[in-house]
Amino acid sequence: MCLGIPGEVVEIIDPVAGLATVEVSGVRRAVSIKLLEPEPVAIGDWVLVHVGFALSKIDQDEAAATIEAIQRLGQPYADEIDAFKTTDIA
Repeated sequence: MCLGIPGEVVEIIDPVAGLATVEVSGVRRAVSIKLLEPEPVAIGDWVLVHVGFALSKIDQDEAAATIEAIQRLGQPYADEIDAFKTTDIA
């Protein structure tokens, strides 16, 4: 199963290339924020991440509710976090 998972932007690595570091459940990875242009992305923003790409910005409440819901899935959530740990587009 592939999930879109909320992550918090903790660093803008390269604004021109559209790369940011996003933290998902304590795991930090570089992801592309290019698909969100022309909307600006800043440190502290929450984004929905899927296969290394931020697909949309979401607010913190939506992020928390989504994380809570997908954690209840159990193993699919754990599998997604494991996949996130090994995926890096930088």
